[in-house]
Amino acid sequence: MSENYIRKYRQTLQLGLIKVVQELFPEERLKIPYSILDGIYCEFTGSLVSAREVKLIESKLRDWVRENSKICLLGKEGNQFKYELGNTVIHSIYRAFLDTSSIRDFNIIHFPPGFILHFDDTDGSQEFVLPEKLSATYSETQRWLENLNLDQVKDVNSYIQNGRSLDLIGIAEALQEKKIADIADRILQEKKTVRMILISGPSSSGKTTFAQRLSTQLRVNGLKPVPLSLDNYFVNRDMTPKDASGQLDFDALEALDLPYLNEQMEQLIHGETVETPVFDFLTGNRAARGECLRLGPDDILVVEGIHALNPNLLTTINRNYFFRIYISALFQLNIDNYNRVPTTDARLIRRIVRDDKFRGFDPERTLKQWASVRRGENTNVFRYQEESDVMFNSSLIYELNALRSFAEPLLEKVSAQSPYHDAVSRLLNLLSFFEPMDTSKVPFNSIIREFIGGSLYTGE
Repeated sequence: MSENYIRKYRQTLQLGLIKVVQELFPEERLKIPYSILDGIYCEFTGSLVSAREVKLIESKLRDWVRENSKICLLGKEGNQFKYELGNTVIHSIYRAFLDTSSIRDFNIIHFPPGFILHFDDTDGSQEFVLPEKLSATYSETQRWLENLNLDQVKDVNSYIQNGRSLDLIGIAEALQEKKIADIADRILQEKKTVRMILISGPSSSGKTTFAQRLSTQLRVNGLKPVPLSLDNYFVNRDMTPKDASGQLDFDALEALDLPYLNEQMEQLIHGETVETPVFDFLTGNRAARGECLRLGPDDILVVEGIHALNPNLLTTINRNYFFRIYISALFQLNIDNYNRVPTTDARLIRRIVRDDKFRGFDPERTLKQWASVRRGENTNVFRYQEESDVMFNSSLIYELNALRSFAEPLLEKVSAQSPYHDAVSRLLNLLSFFEPMDTSKVPFNSIIREFIGGSLYTGE
């Protein structure tokens, strides 16, 4: 199932939802503030949505789909598509199908104070778990943005147009530093038991910079963070599992030497000295000599990787020794009440800029890999996010304004004949909503520096 198909599928259902709510509750204002797992969270501005109202919405939306309803594309106004559904006209930044014949199924789940429209366009292999912690993290950011009157893209653009970019940067960076310091303080409170910090998150979340900034705050608190790379526990190349296509699957949990990892972590936690392995990526084998490591009373391991929150990673160790952190770029500025900025697209733009600057990959190569990256995230990252003790939102309210001047020229070079032209057009259209800004004043420890360059931590 192509990415383009999935996006049209979801946008079609979203248009139908808007139409249905307007017809059922004309006095209410529907808001779609953020995506959540394989769905979108929705609410009424100023009032709670009851379980009875959710059932009414679902029933009417199912009727609309079942009747093979038509959707008329009236054209494009600026950078938004204009659709007509019966007597309802809706503007959208994304394309939809022109009827509901491709829609198979969906669920609407009461999730007070609103509800979740859950898209059943996946293979159904993963059970839906109510994302309590993820939703709380989104809600916290949403309240903060609303308090600052910065919950829509036009609000941020206004700061930049009025020469107040530095104020914008200062507000965003101060919030993140406060959150990181709060996490470090919580770890300090639990230092009697916590010996290992486990950090996981999807691609382009800024895990490297976050781990470094958290380590700084831990040092401020008198703790001594010790970085440990899970990559050094890879099995030798000839033992690496393969995926369904017969390719080496380095993202599989079994690509790690789990018994050896568990044995050494157990020894470290109990104060023993171990020789941790060093993996040689050129030869594909573990080096003959490793590095000696021992944890002192104030030392704490900092482990970052896609499997860090997987409960099957460290099965022999008491979980009270762990402090688990999930990090993701939960971009939350919206174009308007109906048009959100997908967090996936925000991360993809981050990755396109970083891959060009630091890896020499053009946008087409990044886009070609993206589907595989997303499959790995669904398998290894997202399903374990609710296992975390805390969640950290690494998005910055000004980041797409900052990234536009880097990403736009790269995307504009992609040929119209490219198989990724639809994705490129979608990203360029999204970026067009954001006023470009000067990035020279972005702090050198900012998470966004991990992507645009000039970071204190990467040496770039």
